[in-house]
This record gives sequence, C-alpha cells and structure tokens, in this order.
Amino acid sequence: MSLISVADLATRLDEPNLVVCDVRFFLADHDQGRREYHAGHVPGARFVDLHTDLGRGPGGGRHPLPNVADFTALLGQLGIGPASFVVAYDSASGATASRLWWMLRSIGHGRVAVLDGGFPAWSAAGHPVSADLPAISAVSYPQAPDWTGVIDADAVQQGGALGATVIDSRSPERFRGDSEPLDAQAGHIPGAVNRFHADNVGADGLMLPIAQLAQRFAGLGSSPIVYCGSGVTACHNLLAMSLVGVFGGRLYPGSWSEWSADPNRAVATGN
Repeated sequence: MSLISVADLATRLDEPNLVVCDVRFFLADHDQGRREYHAGHVPGARFVDLHTDLGRGPGGGRHPLPNVADFTALLGQLGIGPASFVVAYDSASGATASRLWWMLRSIGHGRVAVLDGGFPAWSAAGHPVSADLPAISAVSYPQAPDWTGVIDADAVQQGGALGATVIDSRSPERFRGDSEPLDAQAGHIPGAVNRFHADNVGADGLMLPIAQLAQRFAGLGSSPIVYCGSGVTACHNLLAMSLVGVFGGRLYPGSWSEWSADPNRAVATGN
C-alpha cells in the first residue's frame, strides 16, 4: 500500500504499530508547516521537518539526502521501528509527504503510505484534529546500508545518453525555461520529458484514478530517471508510478538546483 484514504486512516488510528507523520512544508516560509502542525494535526501525528530532517545532507542541491545513519536515527526518535506502519501527509496533495515515503522505501521499509488528499482532505471529512503533542517512545531502527534507487548527475547524463527516460517533475513554465524563481539557470536537462507532479492529482486534491496515471506514464520505460528542483516533488512522480506498477524509477536528488549550478552541464530550453 502506497496510498491510504482518510476514511481508512480514521479506522486505524488506534493500531499499535501506526506512526503518522506531518510533513507540511512551505518553501516561502520554512516555519509555516510547524506552526500549522501546532495549531492542529491528525491525532498522534509527529512533525517531520522537510528542510532540516529530510533535506540536509552531504550532497548537492537545495535538499540533499541526509546520511542514512542520520535518517535511521531520526526514525528511531520518531518512534518508527521496522514493524511500524508509517502514514505521511502534508497540505500539498502529497508533494512533500512523498519524500518521506520514498526515503523509507529506499532503505527497504515497505510499510509506508501517503495520505490521499493530505490534511485538507482529513479535516474536510470531519475527522478529529488535535493540537496535543504526542508522547513518543524512542526506539532503535536498524542501520541500513545506503540509499537505493539513487542516481547522481554523471549517471543522469550517461543514462540519458544510453536511452533511459529522464523525467522533469517541475511546472511546464520552469521546464521550458520561461522563468526560474529559485535556481541558477532556467531550462531543463537535455532530452528530459516533462511530467508536472501536480498533474497527478485532480481538482479535488486526490490522486487521479489508476487508469489516468497509467496513461500519464505510459511509454516512459520501467526505470526512468526522475528529478525536480531539489529532489522532493520528484518523489510524487515516483509515488504515482508505483501505483501503476513502475517500481524501477530512480531519483536524482540533486535535481535542477544542482545541475543548473554546474557551468559544465548542458542546459536545454523550450519543449
């Protein structure tokens, strides 16, 4: 299970192995997600900071992956053990919660799902909301060997040359190079195709039906290379692909923020 409905989660809140993680994040205001969490969250949820917990490590780009040892230490502090069923949510239809989903899957933790529709769907359905901070009992999470399903800039360039599909998850405007509000250059990795992550969801904020998702990712191969601005929303495309049976997608964590900062990397514009 990679996606869970609010109705399903509501029936499982009392399960002993359930750990709910609030991954709300706003690029323009780093503290907004934490403020919203303290104002109200799914009962028992613990806050996970995308910027400091999931996006600060030794690599390049704006949100590099942390060391695996630091991540597994974080999991233990959150009360997440190998048997835990983790549900991650945000207020952006899974755009940031999918980063935690992917990181857990990358170290072999399969019992993780993203809440379909996130906190807006939870509250709109009338399910309980709490401002109480949960009592967390720390556990020990076993050390994982390393991230899997990760690819670096050199491998992206080589993979594209060898015929692997490279998927850019950013908006069409940023992909074409019409504008670039965050990174060093406008444009995209040469040869990439655009699949805007936000188009994985409908107007109701829920993930599109499987048939529509399958159509979106048809013909892109079984092991595409996926990137975005900083390796976060690319995980939403990896989540969507997993729902239609594409499990071999690889994440380029440095993404456009790393690629565009390197003057030796080629840049393309337009469609």
